Amino acid sequence: MKVLLTRPEGRNQSMVDALHERGIANWVTPLLSVQATPALDTHTPHPLDAADMIICISANAVSFAAKALNASDSSLTAWPTAQYFAVGHATWEALQQFSISALEAPDDCQQTEGLLTLAPLQQIQGKKITIIRGVGGRETLAQQLTARGAHLRYWEVYQRGCPRLDGRLTVQQWQDFGVDTIVITSGEILHNLIHLVPKELFAWLRSCHIIVPSNRVAAQAHAFGLTQVTNANAANSNAVLNALKL
Repeated sequence: MKVLLTRPEGRNQSMVDALHERGIANWVTPLLSVQATPALDTHTPHPLDAADMIICISANAVSFAAKALNASDSSLTAWPTAQYFAVGHATWEALQQFSISALEAPDDCQQTEGLLTLAPLQQIQGKKITIIRGVGGRETLAQQLTARGAHLRYWEVYQRGCPRLDGRLTVQQWQDFGVDTIVITSGEILHNLIHLVPKELFAWLRSCHIIVPSNRVAAQAHAFGLTQVTNANAANSNAVLNALKL
């Protein structure tokens, strides 16, 4: 087994370490880039002001929110007192670094659908909830919480992009290394992978074992013609290692 890791720059190290400990060769090619969104207008209420509940969608959401709160031009300079939620364990760990205790989605469903099953998110009529995320994320969470009577706001702290890569050269490097397993941790990364691989090399991609974080991304992978797909049910290292039977 030779594994391709595709998280954004700086987010692959835990998997690199875990694979090295197990003697598994790996190659890192970030297939998603993230950068901060412009600073908020200080003359308008901050999205976290008066929030009863704060939901962080990803570790990136926590990281970029923390940087924004520490910026000199921010109207809010610290994490406010509220009930915090993390979609996945990596996000939960990111909040722990700021001494924030949070509830996370169940281990067997670390995604939006799992988070929505948590007891504190059932009776939320009139609650003010802020979702911290990247630009253009899924709307399912907000739609469900709004249907339950909550007042929703977004704080979009980062935006995603696709790193500039030469598809033919990049795939040739993967093939030369012997990549046969690819870890995908989001729908955006899957989309970027599909559009990076030249059509004439797509048969090679179909031969690879694809690890995905959810049923939703698994369905997307199948729709793109990929057949060797395993759902890890989360994007954290432990879930991926279990999916790889390591």
